[in-house]
Amino acid sequence: MAGAGMAALGSWVPHQRWGREAVFLGFHHGLSTLLARKSEWTPRWVPACRPKSSVSFLSRPDLSNLAYKKLKGKSPGIIFIPGYISNMNGTKPLAIGEFCKSLGHAYIRFDYSGVGNLDGNLQECTVGKWRKDVLSIIDDLAEGPQILVKKEIEMKGVWTMPSKYSEKGVFDIQYSFIKEAEHHCLLHSPIPVNCPIRLLHGMKDDIIPWHTSIQVADRVVSKDVDVILRKHSDHRMKE
Repeated sequence: MAGAGMAALGSWVPHQRWGREAVFLGFHHGLSTLLARKSEWTPRWVPACRPKSSVSFLSRPDLSNLAYKKLKGKSPGIIFIPGYISNMNGTKPLAIGEFCKSLGHAYIRFDYSGVGNLDGNLQECTVGKWRKDVLSIIDDLAEGPQILVKKEIEMKGVWTMPSKYSEKGVFDIQYSFIKEAEHHCLLHSPIPVNCPIRLLHGMKDDIIPWHTSIQVADRVVSKDVDVILRKHSDHRMKE
């Protein structure tokens, strides 16, 4: 679980145009661990998020239609914003969809104009047009607060992670640290531990979701495993 200790990088940001709040973040509540797993693995307790329904299209006056897939769920919802010439059927958007479905959160993935399922000329696309695509998804499809998954850490090489456990209020985590951690993930295959195991987890843990302990219990080969959830305990379990 090398990547599971990454805290949520997020802050509530009111946006005048959207008329609602949004959360801007990098990896959220264990997403770094989920995305680091092998793409072909699907946890047994989480069905893969590959909606059976066909692609939906958002009609816009004077603008091209947008292809999207929407998973219904609770707030805050999550929107995957693709990278350059990336589409909504890549490994990352599908993996985030699995994560959202496991926790019951709403999720939207879409294709930019001229990319993926859409007609149009990619050579005529601009960042400004794709910005309008993102705003259309937020304004016309999303409901309530949203979490926007971005790739800032890959571009800057460092993740400035807000944390209440740091005197500075943030931790600077190098991207190389997270990439190297991918080699130490355990949840994509059986964990060869046979001793009795007791997993104690606080349900108010805002750093590592308690669902992680359920995944560990499922993956260890030991038959003597108990998961104990403390309803009012947080990450440090000071009480």
